[in-house]
Amino acid sequence: MLRSIIEEVLLFVLPFCVFAGYLIVKRRNPFDVEHWSRHLFWLSIVGLALAIALVAYGGWTAPRATGAYEPPHMENGQLVPGRFK
Repeated sequence: MLRSIIEEVLLFVLPFCVFAGYLIVKRRNPFDVEHWSRHLFWLSIVGLALAIALVAYGGWTAPRATGAYEPPHMENGQLVPGRFK
């Protein structure tokens, strides 16, 4: 669960990092507020779009089990884990 949250946060932060890299390449100070004030809204929108796109893609391509679920049970004194039949 923590991995999926970290992936979403990193995808949200990615446009901000790219823009900071752009400012560095242009030899501007990335810590000046004046460079960020006009672009903050659009960077947030792009970050949210990336995060939502990853969640949607993961939902569409995730493997799905078919069949009935057999819960864990005991057989001959051994615990048999749950599985899909």
